[in-house]
Amino acid sequence: MAISSTPTAAALLLITILFLLTTHGTPLSSDTIVSELSSLRSQSSTGVIHLTDSLLRRILSLPTPRPFHSLIFFDAHQLHSKPELSLPALKSEFSLVSSSFQSNNPNENPQLFFFDIEFQESQASFALFGVNSLPHIRLIPPTASDLKSDSIQMDASDLSRMAESMAEFIESRTKLSVGPINRPPIISKKQIMFIVAVVLIWTPFFVKKLISGNTIFNDKNIWMAGAIFVYFFSVSGAMFNIIRKMPMFMADRQDPSKLVFFYQGSGMQLGAEGFSIGFLYTIVGLLLAFVTHVLVRVKNRTVQRLVMIFVMFVSFWAVKKVVFLDNWKTGYGIHGYWPSSWQ
Repeated sequence: MAISSTPTAAALLLITILFLLTTHGTPLSSDTIVSELSSLRSQSSTGVIHLTDSLLRRILSLPTPRPFHSLIFFDAHQLHSKPELSLPALKSEFSLVSSSFQSNNPNENPQLFFFDIEFQESQASFALFGVNSLPHIRLIPPTASDLKSDSIQMDASDLSRMAESMAEFIESRTKLSVGPINRPPIISKKQIMFIVAVVLIWTPFFVKKLISGNTIFNDKNIWMAGAIFVYFFSVSGAMFNIIRKMPMFMADRQDPSKLVFFYQGSGMQLGAEGFSIGFLYTIVGLLLAFVTHVLVRVKNRTVQRLVMIFVMFVSFWAVKKVVFLDNWKTGYGIHGYWPSSWQ
């Protein structure tokens, strides 16, 4: 989504020119900058350094090649309320990559620094990089002199799997190993202790009801509904959406007023398209279960034939839609062939 602000274009251009002029002062030593950045990183719980215009000027004052890579997350607090951008979630994943890199590579820390920069505070830096839409993550190689042309932007596909895909981008561009992503546990130790205590208190009452056959686990309808839910949950990619915190939809980059529910490209899947495919799979599965468990008990052959024709038509339509979406999304085609004995 595009970023807007109150300053005029002329004022922003003047700020950028002053920014560029101030970067050509007396160059600082690499050791001084690295020491300062290391100190700032140690003060951050995640290892992400808050980047400002003045700090960026000092970094750019170093002669190339610089002794480190810089990975910058461009942020705008004014856009955190836009759910289609997922800026808070992406920033959290970015911080997770930073903390994982530090813990996994204590001896290589000075070779890569993680930064975040805020639009309202550092509009000159945004203009220097030519950033006019978010989300945006950019890598500055040690040899970069022109930030617009020499720095490397992270593609949308590199954000699809959140922290893991960000780590792959870093490793492919810097040849540095990030290591495994150290995600915090879903529940804390106190929560685990509370759950264990509740289970221990509730267990005697549950065993008594279970023996008497007076629980939901003795209801076959509950098991049937649970099986359908597990099937839908598995084929719809719901676990992928939960782990990667994928949005149901996103704003169209060409026209922010429109919403995109199906993302074309194999590197990313939105929640809506996963649920759509899961719904089609579930329809076919339920129809198959109906045919094998209910329709076979119907004695009227005419009704059986009509229902079978309907089931085959709906199943063929659903599978055709899945194949079409797969071809549209990935470019891979699925072709049918007649049996060789028929030719």
